[in-house]
Amino acid sequence: MTGSLRPLLIAAGLLALWEAAVWVGDIPHYILPPPSVVALEFMDRSDLLAEHAAWTLMEIIIGLVLGVILGGGAALAMARSVRLRAWGLPLMVISQAVPVFAIAPLLVLWLGYGLASKIAMATLIIFFPVASAFYDGLRRVDPGWLDLAQIMGAPPRATLMRIRLPAALPAFASGVRVAVVVAPIGAIVGEWVGASAGLGYLMMQQLARGQTALAFAALVMLCLIGVALYFLADALLRRAMPWVPHTS
Repeated sequence: MTGSLRPLLIAAGLLALWEAAVWVGDIPHYILPPPSVVALEFMDRSDLLAEHAAWTLMEIIIGLVLGVILGGGAALAMARSVRLRAWGLPLMVISQAVPVFAIAPLLVLWLGYGLASKIAMATLIIFFPVASAFYDGLRRVDPGWLDLAQIMGAPPRATLMRIRLPAALPAFASGVRVAVVVAPIGAIVGEWVGASAGLGYLMMQQLARGQTALAFAALVMLCLIGVALYFLADALLRRAMPWVPHTS
């Protein structure tokens, strides 16, 4: 069995079990709709799902761009400055100790119900994996390269930009991959707290009305967005860093 077929067969088996469990257990569809009903709802309301998905995708992409830029910049700044590193690392850890769900209402209060609060939430979630992975890569450069640069009299800035930065790019890529996976969390949490559009808003709205199948269809759309963004980011990172070995 090829590797590409195995995930499809596993997914098909899980969907079949889900379908059978609903019908055999006589579970009401407003509690747990079967996959067949969710699929029909997905096709019938595809225009509504696409409209809300566009908002969520915009929040995710903008938050992803900002989070990657800020996280990468913070990692470079801490690698360059000892004083900044002494203050920056504790602040990064403290920022992750606060639950995301606790910050979301405050961001909605401060930034409103529009895009800004959702983008801020996505940026906060994305910032840490990018900054921590990139900074870890900058710290774990081969000491022999650094010794050679010191012997040849390379200034700290040149050592950072020409040796430590290229060597840390694979770690940065790993952080970006993680960020792409968690990026939808920030947008959806922000939409749950307060929004007028987006897949999270649509899910909450339909669950309150007992339209569970449409809420599941919105969840499927969100999963498709997350998977598509991950494979797109992975392909772009592989193309940008062809010298990094990849094993299947």
